[in-house]
Amino acid sequence: MERKEFKAESKRLLDLMINSIYTHKEIFLREIISNASDAIDKLCYLSLTDDKVGIKRDEFAIRLVLDKEKRLLTVSDNGIGMDREDLENNLGVIASSGSLKFRQEMDGDAGADTDIIGQFGVGFYSAFMVADEITVITRKYGQEQAWKWQSAGVDGYTIEPCEKETVGTDIIMHIKEDGEEKDEYSQYLREYPLQKLVKKYSDYIRYPIRMLRPTRRVKEGSDPEKPEYEYVDEMTTVNSMVPLWQRPRGEVTDEEYEKFYQSIAHAFDKPQRVITASVEGAVTYKALLFIPSQRPMDFYSEGYEKGLQLYSAGVMIMDHCDALLPDYLRFVRGVVDSPDLSLNISRELLQHDRQLKVIGNSLEKKLRADLEKLLRDDREGYEKFYENFGHAIGFGIAGPDGLSRKEALQDLLLFYSSTEKKLVTLREYVDRMPESQKYIYYAAGESAAAIDHLPQTELLKDKNYEILYLTGETDEFVLQMLGKYADKEFRSIVDGELDLGDEEEKVLDEKPELMQFVKETLGDKIKEARASRRLKTHPVCMTAGEGLSFEMEKYFKNFQMPTPVKADRILELNTDHPAVQAMEAAMTSDRAKAELYAKILYDQALLIAGLPLEDPSEYTDLVAELMK
Repeated sequence: MERKEFKAESKRLLDLMINSIYTHKEIFLREIISNASDAIDKLCYLSLTDDKVGIKRDEFAIRLVLDKEKRLLTVSDNGIGMDREDLENNLGVIASSGSLKFRQEMDGDAGADTDIIGQFGVGFYSAFMVADEITVITRKYGQEQAWKWQSAGVDGYTIEPCEKETVGTDIIMHIKEDGEEKDEYSQYLREYPLQKLVKKYSDYIRYPIRMLRPTRRVKEGSDPEKPEYEYVDEMTTVNSMVPLWQRPRGEVTDEEYEKFYQSIAHAFDKPQRVITASVEGAVTYKALLFIPSQRPMDFYSEGYEKGLQLYSAGVMIMDHCDALLPDYLRFVRGVVDSPDLSLNISRELLQHDRQLKVIGNSLEKKLRADLEKLLRDDREGYEKFYENFGHAIGFGIAGPDGLSRKEALQDLLLFYSSTEKKLVTLREYVDRMPESQKYIYYAAGESAAAIDHLPQTELLKDKNYEILYLTGETDEFVLQMLGKYADKEFRSIVDGELDLGDEEEKVLDEKPELMQFVKETLGDKIKEARASRRLKTHPVCMTAGEGLSFEMEKYFKNFQMPTPVKADRILELNTDHPAVQAMEAAMTSDRAKAELYAKILYDQALLIAGLPLEDPSEYTDLVAELMK
């Protein structure tokens, strides 16, 4: 029997495919099953026009057979089979694909409707990652002669005639002995691991994948009162065949959606939203997406795996394809299945091409529309969603590409209202604005309660101006990125220069000598001391200078910056308050006491603003000194 060399660059190329193209050894089963499915597709297609095929649609199947003693794993199909020429062309030439040629030869819609995913002709050789010898026994439809192809890898292959009763192909893999790792290869000779791999990668192959599985049953002839049991191997279908996303939504129960969501998301909660999509056009795809009802505990950790499961013609390509959705939608779970994806040679990774971008843009619009509907039709439900993932929506504006998305996302934002005492949208705020109000006012802090007690809120509350309370650490960044909404600019109430849009402002005695004294006493701790136009009952408040706010300062402290980021501090004093007047009086009678007043008022302003005291011990000493 003549041994032939591979027509490609033999060892180097084969080694490359086995050791470099594929990341995980387990991929081999996906590839062999996909090839079997392709072979059945071809014969099934021919059966539409050829009555002689003699195989009904429901008779097509793929079988997995184990021989543990001989270490053999066989994958069999009743597809179109191969003749000697096909074996030479498809298995003798590495990177030659009969599936691709078959697709190219078919005309029009018929070709488009046939899901042939094997386009490169290298998947078969992935079996050499786990097998030291492969035997192929095949008989082509329309021929009586069967053929046997056999190879141990780079040394070449043999082809010889053989007997086979039925049309189709048997791939017989002699599984390698285990190496240093326990069960490194023997796992592929056990029913449960194989079934698990089928469920993972090939669950939605459209033909049944069957294998013998031990089934426990009552032993025939045993006493009914004391039954004896035995295990019998039964041929069992181990794949689902019809994916949930391929079924009409009206035919799928909530329980089925819930179970599927929990299986792919590894979660225990129920999905808050189920979104389906079926798109035909330049790029055809189906999608089944879920919005969780609870935020995963590791959602903000580096270990959180974002991305959707990606399928091509029912075969899983990627478990977490993070390129399909922008990062602000990282909470979405689900699957996308498209026959139009451009895959790389190993079918493991997706080529980031136009098709992927088209699908991603379409899904993003679909999800935004669903969130808009939720906000419109179920306010309580949307607020629940926002509690879980509102930060992510804000990141869509404050993060990369935020400028291009801000108009699309701004109406999905929610902020706590000082007047409504609940979460409101920017549109709702603007629609309630008095005609005299020029700006959208906001304040940032750790909580709504803390913001509500800021001295800066007093004057705006007296004017019945609504204030948005920003409690998220990136909320202020979001508003700064927006700049304005409905032509109304955003204004922080703790800014040093707060414009209330009043034509008449409070007439103040600026007290320049007092302000100079306070500045000299505090030195570089403050940029400026000024008489306040906004304070009523409080003696003092701290406002930020132009640019960086106090909340941004707190945020940046979480990062190791080369130079500490610090907002300018402007100390505003209520010249009508007794404490400030006492300080002014002490300037001439007891200057040391006046300096004590200035330092205490400065520390109080820091506390009110939620800023850390520079020296808490010094502050307590100052208060104690004042009490003497």
